[in-house]
Amino acid sequence: MIQITWVCKHFNELTNSELYALLRLRSEVFVVEQSCVFLDLDNHDQNVFHLLGYCQHELAAYARLIQPGITYEEMSIGRVVTSPKFRRNGMGKALMTTAVEKCGELFGKGSIKIGAQLYLRKFYQSFGFNQISEVYIEDDIPHIKMLRP
Repeated sequence: MIQITWVCKHFNELTNSELYALLRLRSEVFVVEQSCVFLDLDNHDQNVFHLLGYCQHELAAYARLIQPGITYEEMSIGRVVTSPKFRRNGMGKALMTTAVEKCGELFGKGSIKIGAQLYLRKFYQSFGFNQISEVYIEDDIPHIKMLRP
């Protein structure tokens, strides 16, 4: 397992370099790697917390931590992404473990609801998330809603 340094900041606390790095990573994976044309900048970033995982001073993992009432009635985790350079070493698991813990610290006890790409269902189930919707298409990719009670 590699050493990860976690930083969690509200949008207003991000430096220009941190904001650039997280937007670049999201674009690298969601737009370029997944060949998905969508509006990533959805006006939620300004109102949420951003979890950044660094390896050797490089952004390796990222997720948005969203307080209840913004995306869903429940708190949420979104834009979960790991850098291709740092995959296959437990980075995704470390990211989700830390994201769930941070949600509890920031927003208290409660359910966490996510919109997950269908192919990641088993991954999210390993963190206690259960499918609560039928499959739906978002940005040409099959998704499901999942809830962690």
